[in-house]
Amino acid sequence: MSAPDLPTFPPSQQNSVAAILRAAGCVFAEDEAHLLLHTARSRDELDAMIDRRVAGEPLEPVIGWAEFCGLRIHIDPGVFVPRRRTELLARQACALVGAGSVVIDMCCGSGAVGAFVQAMIDAVDLYAVDIEPAAVRCARQNITPPERVLEGDLYGPLPTALRGRVDVVVANAPYVPTDSIRLMPPEARLHEPRVSLDGGADGLDLQRRIIADAVPWLRPGGHLLVETSTEQVEMTVETFTRGGFLTRVATYSETASTVVIGQC
Repeated sequence: MSAPDLPTFPPSQQNSVAAILRAAGCVFAEDEAHLLLHTARSRDELDAMIDRRVAGEPLEPVIGWAEFCGLRIHIDPGVFVPRRRTELLARQACALVGAGSVVIDMCCGSGAVGAFVQAMIDAVDLYAVDIEPAAVRCARQNITPPERVLEGDLYGPLPTALRGRVDVVVANAPYVPTDSIRLMPPEARLHEPRVSLDGGADGLDLQRRIIADAVPWLRPGGHLLVETSTEQVEMTVETFTRGGFLTRVATYSETASTVVIGQC
């Protein structure tokens, strides 16, 4: 049986929805109105989506997906929304793996980075890990097979058989300093889980743990990639160096992206 056709809303509806969103402070009101109108399956659903967006919920869980590196990534409410700056992390990871490579998507959130690696690299042997149950449920809809998405603390839930065999660990761990979370936009601060944002006093608590425990899992010559900020990059590089990695930094100014890449 074919899926039911979506309703066709009159052209004037675009302007009225955009006006509501603009009044609520949505900067890209016209674009968001277009997405809502092309996602809603009924007038009631459209009204509910508008209400959620006006109340401050991020657009992506309202429509149920986010665009990431050209992919449509499923997003559930209460899950960290992948940022455009993280696309550099995903692309740098793909440049280091090939068919059959073992890859760990650490602190995977929705699984956007892992999903892109799977889309770009044939037969990649991918595992993903997150401590947040809602993120694990969401990532299992974006990564195949879903049982490769594991719930737990960093390397803890990984099969011990992977030790010494991993080609790439890629990590977008939370790196917002605790005291800076209050300065984040309400969409993130109020609607994304604290565990996905809070990186501790200087923002690097999770990074330090990931870097310190990576070597036993990586094969000789394997790589660890960690997203960080321009303000924190020197500290991140120092942590890599102390961990015995040969380190380089990749940046992309258009999205304010910074990735530290270490080779063991």
